[in-house]
Amino acid sequence: MSNLKRMNEEFYNHGMDKRTAIVTGAYGAIGSAIAAGIASAGYRVILVGRDQVRLEKFCRNLVQQTSNPDIHGEVVDLGSQAEILAFSRNWIVPLHLLVNNAATAPRTRTETTLGMEVQWAVNVMGYFWMMHYFHPFMEGQPGARIVNVASYWAGGLDLGDPQFVSRQYDNDVAYRQAKQANRMLSHAFAVRLKTAGITVNACHPGDVNSKLSNAFGFGGSESPGEGAATPLYLALSAEPGEITGKYFEHMKQVSCPFIKERMAVDTLFEYCRNLGNL
Repeated sequence: MSNLKRMNEEFYNHGMDKRTAIVTGAYGAIGSAIAAGIASAGYRVILVGRDQVRLEKFCRNLVQQTSNPDIHGEVVDLGSQAEILAFSRNWIVPLHLLVNNAATAPRTRTETTLGMEVQWAVNVMGYFWMMHYFHPFMEGQPGARIVNVASYWAGGLDLGDPQFVSRQYDNDVAYRQAKQANRMLSHAFAVRLKTAGITVNACHPGDVNSKLSNAFGFGGSESPGEGAATPLYLALSAEPGEITGKYFEHMKQVSCPFIKERMAVDTLFEYCRNLGNL
């Protein structure tokens, strides 16, 4: 029996009152701390990643660490629309929290099997597809929240060539534009999902020494726990309340110039929607 089928069965047998969360990029430095915080808060947690061995090991460790037995791993390539769609089609339980955290930054331009530039696929479209396919399970759920882990290191979005077909690829430039897109798409979905009672916010997590930061030649000055503080604040704290479509740093709302460009936000949303034939 797959982890997801087991979770669905457990839900109907004895877990219908338990709040449920999905965390992507769950076994990375920041993702693991986010997952631990949510599991410690008593949520049923579905951890999503691409490496089955690492994912299963992390799930076992997290069960021991948090004494929460309701932790499940699901292997999904977050740069693949087909795999995210299949994941959603096997999902049947209410969803209360979605944390989009997965990110990658290959040093050379790389494409998915369908020819999409990998950073745009994982860091942007992965967020878009997860929100698109999973928000129906969140509608009408009390306090439903989507938290998108973005960054203060953002800017330079070029919708004329977002996948570096014509311009020279640079992983730092690609990452910065992806994080800008995360902030903008958070606002776009917040507007569209407000009537469904779902809040959508983006945040900078923290400067943590991770595989991602190492891809840019940097380390990090904060611990994973410190890096996870703002995502966990948006995920679990009562303080954000009904605030939606905003950007946060250090557990504080910060003005974001990108989400103020409403025409650009709508253009990006339509570009992503059309890219996925949605």
